Amino acid sequence: MEIGIDSFAAMFSGETAHPVSDALAVGQLLERISFADEVGLDFFGIGEHHRKGFLDSAPAILLAAAAARTKKIRLGSAVTVLSAADPVRVFQNFATLDLISNGRAEMVVGRGSFIDAFPLFGLDLKDYDALFVEKLDLLLKIRDNEFITWSGKFRPAINNQAIYPRPVQDPIPIWLGVGGTPASFARAGTLGLPLMVAIIGGETHRFRPLIDIYREAGRKAGHPKEQLQVGLHSLGYIADSTEQAHEEFFPGYAAAMTRIGKERGWPPTTRAHFESQVGPTGALLVGDPTEVTEKILRHANALGGISRVTFQLDTAELPHEKIMHSISLLGNKLKPLI
Repeated sequence: MEIGIDSFAAMFSGETAHPVSDALAVGQLLERISFADEVGLDFFGIGEHHRKGFLDSAPAILLAAAAARTKKIRLGSAVTVLSAADPVRVFQNFATLDLISNGRAEMVVGRGSFIDAFPLFGLDLKDYDALFVEKLDLLLKIRDNEFITWSGKFRPAINNQAIYPRPVQDPIPIWLGVGGTPASFARAGTLGLPLMVAIIGGETHRFRPLIDIYREAGRKAGHPKEQLQVGLHSLGYIADSTEQAHEEFFPGYAAAMTRIGKERGWPPTTRAHFESQVGPTGALLVGDPTEVTEKILRHANALGGISRVTFQLDTAELPHEKIMHSISLLGNKLKPLI
C-alpha cells in the first residue's frame, strides 16, 4: 500500500486572521514536498481550485517545481478539473512534468468539488457531466496515440494531428477521482482506470457497494483484477499522541468545514460531529501513527483492498512546522507500520 499526501496549497499560517504571504506559502509547500520525498513517502498530489484561500490554480507548474528538487516521490494532481480544461494542454503539461521528473508524473482527473471553474472559463453547469465524459475520452485517446483524429461537441475537431511531447511513461498513469456517484464508479471500471475515492465525511465502509460497482464493471469489460486499483483520499493529521492530534486538528477543521458548509447548506461542524469522524469507522485519519495505521487497515479490509492512501493535511490551517512534523511521522512511523 502506497502512502502519500494531497495538498490544496492553502495559504494559511495556523491563525486564520494572519495568513502568510502567497510567496511564502508556495515556498513552504515545496519544502513539504521535498521533505515527503526525503522521508520515503510514495506520492504527493496538488489539487486544483480557482478561489480565494488556495494557490493551486496551476498545479502542473507547482509539481514541475517540485520535480526539480525531488528524486523518488511520484507527483500528480488531486484532482485536475478536466471538465474545465483542454485535454490537449492537460496532456502536454503532465507529459512535460513526466520528462522533468524522469517518469514520476501521474494525473488524477475529475469534475471537481467546487463549481468556480465553470463561469471562469465560460462553461455551462448544465453540461457538467457531458463535458467530463467527452474530455476524458479525448485525453485517453491522446495518451494512447501520438496522432489523433477526433471530434466532439465542446471542442473543435482534431484531424490527424500529432500531440507532443510524449511522456517517459507509456502509458502515463491516469486515475479517475470520484466522490459518491455510482455512474462515476462504473465509468472508471469500464475504462479500466485506477480509482481515487475522496471520502471526507461519513463512514468509509459505506463506500464498499460503490467500489463493488467499479470492480464488477471492470470485470465485465475484461480488465485484469490487478489493473483495477483503488486509492483512498482522506482528511488527516498525525501527531505524537492521539489526544494531541485531535486538539490541534479540530479548531481549524471545524472552521474550514463550517465555511464550506455555509455554501452548501451543511450545519456548522461541532465537536460531537468531529468525534464521530475520528472514531473507528469515521472518515478522518487523525491520531497517532499506530492508531491511524490500524484505522487504515480496517478501511482497507472493509473496502476489499486499497493500493494507496493519501492524507490531505492542510484542511485544518495548521502551521507549517506542525505539518512538517506530521509528514515526518507519516514517513518514519506510519508507513513502516503499514
